[in-house]
Amino acid sequence: MKLKLNLNNARFEITAVKPDQYPKNDIPEITFVGRSNVGKSSLINAMLNRKNLAKVAATPGRTRVINFYNIDDKIYFVDLPGYGFAKVSKSMKSGWKDLIETYLTEREQLRKVVMLVDIRHSPTSDDVLMHEWLKTMKRSYVVVATKLDKIPRSKIKERLSDIRNTLKLRDDVKIISFSSETKQGRDELWEEILEESSFS
Repeated sequence: MKLKLNLNNARFEITAVKPDQYPKNDIPEITFVGRSNVGKSSLINAMLNRKNLAKVAATPGRTRVINFYNIDDKIYFVDLPGYGFAKVSKSMKSGWKDLIETYLTEREQLRKVVMLVDIRHSPTSDDVLMHEWLKTMKRSYVVVATKLDKIPRSKIKERLSDIRNTLKLRDDVKIISFSSETKQGRDELWEEILEESSFS
């Protein structure tokens, strides 16, 4: 039976930078990854019908922590730091890498990774690396192409094909086109997140 959620009962719960700060329970977690400025916070807000539960950074690359959002005490949305932003130091990039990899490698409650890419551009080398890592770790994941409202409808098929080819996605890996402005793709992504296998 599919999990039922009361989205009115969604709240920010905790910020963490190391494992001993993660929530101390067995609630399943859905995690969002993507490069800086890909629209993770906007997507989380759109998914939860909120305007600013997840804070949208004015300057890309500023988020250096993991944010946990509790949804009805049944699942967490977990927002990982954006990767690939050029205007930060190498030591800061290394710190983010450790933060992200530690969570993705060690967190037993993680059920699915939502990997965000910007539909307007070809995936970057950082995106390719993240996708290869997800495949290697055998994590369940879905790819979401954000900012759908920023391109003409006539370009959608071409852009999705480019993303699939650049990431070398298997045929069975879904790409969901998503707009935080119009909410297009929201229901499809919820279907993917709430599939029974995510909570087995």
